[in-house]
Amino acid sequence: MNAYIASVIENVKARHANEPEFVQTVEEVLSSLEPVVAKHPEYEKVDLLSRMVEPERMFTFRVCWMADDGTWHTNIGYRCQFNGAIGPYKGGLRFQKNVYPGIIKFLGFEQVFKNSLTGLPIGGGKGGSDFDPAGKSDAEIMRFCQSFMQALYRYIGPDVDVPAGDMGVGAREIGYLYGEYRRLKGAFENGVLTGKGFSYGGSLIRPEATGFGAVYYLENVLKHEGESIQGKTIACAGFGNVTWGICKKAAELGAKVVTLSGPDGYIYDPDGVVTPEKIAYLVEMRGSGRNRVQDYAEKFSVEFHAGEKPWGVKADVIMPSAMQNDVHMEQAKQIAANGVKYYIEVANMPTTNDALRFLMEQPGMIVAPSKAVNAGGVATSALEMAQNSERLVWTEEEVDKQLHQIMDTIYNMSVSAAEQYGLGYNLVAGANIAGFQRVADAMMAQGVF
Repeated sequence: MNAYIASVIENVKARHANEPEFVQTVEEVLSSLEPVVAKHPEYEKVDLLSRMVEPERMFTFRVCWMADDGTWHTNIGYRCQFNGAIGPYKGGLRFQKNVYPGIIKFLGFEQVFKNSLTGLPIGGGKGGSDFDPAGKSDAEIMRFCQSFMQALYRYIGPDVDVPAGDMGVGAREIGYLYGEYRRLKGAFENGVLTGKGFSYGGSLIRPEATGFGAVYYLENVLKHEGESIQGKTIACAGFGNVTWGICKKAAELGAKVVTLSGPDGYIYDPDGVVTPEKIAYLVEMRGSGRNRVQDYAEKFSVEFHAGEKPWGVKADVIMPSAMQNDVHMEQAKQIAANGVKYYIEVANMPTTNDALRFLMEQPGMIVAPSKAVNAGGVATSALEMAQNSERLVWTEEEVDKQLHQIMDTIYNMSVSAAEQYGLGYNLVAGANIAGFQRVADAMMAQGVF
């Protein structure tokens, strides 16, 4: 490994020893950049990589809220404004009890490269809280969101930082957050948050966009191999917006998702999540707050495997679409043993580094990274920002067409970047290089600070 890259990685390991997710994603990205750094000695001269792996700013704040029984609770809020070299910080808010600085940093770092790949003028950021919406009433969630925004609103804006939703933050939470922002600012700055409801400035197909984009990316990979998505079986995880979008678009194009998962286990539906009734039921499951995939198994009389992950199921395509570090070496070996050809990451960093390297080494297996595959969500968020700035509302067909074009461009950029540096058809390295190069060029042009 290049000595400069190795030294930056070692420094990150030392500084962030208690943040393994962040260390893992930095190591994965920087390891791909060796041929780029070798060609650009000026990066080392200004220590570009050390600046790129540290957030421009990150802050925490307390969030006090009252439960329905009158008791008061305090959570921690976070916002990481990681890199704004190519545009305002852009990235979601995650409300989950496991949120801590390492999760926020890793997501923010990934967001920088993902947003760069879209070709749109948006920098990278991330935020959230260790607040868990599960089991909370609407009133409790509203009070929490209002308190969260009271601390955050001074540091965001359409040209500064534009948060969105993520795990635990859906349309309901975005609505409460935006309502409090509007009250505090006394202005209808509807470009300050994305993922809004359509009635107050949201974009059509935003909830489905990440899943739709992932399927469009998969189509490009299949086309490269001379295959069609028609008739393909897909193993997914989770049953939230992302997986729901994959199910919808896959069914529309003649493929079928055969697995879903939750904290309680996974289901196997050999007929696929393809009918309108089944796809609509995912929305009902998510809205119930029960967070049980077993409900699907009971309703549609399919297999349920308690406490297990779906990665041992034989399918044409594996698309981990739930959460980080969902696929470890044990699951990677199962996937390889099943002769899977297409491993398409969708969730942020769903594969541990050792498992990802193992899968990439399998003869004939094609691995695509999440920072490219799941960029459709943030791309559509940027399209929402564009509609807000122009006071326009685009049709579903227009948004979908632009999303499709963006995903095609992301795929082609990744392929081209890998080929340019002699790495062949390496979609993981290509995405890292393409995303890095645009940010690096902007940082070099703007000087050292």
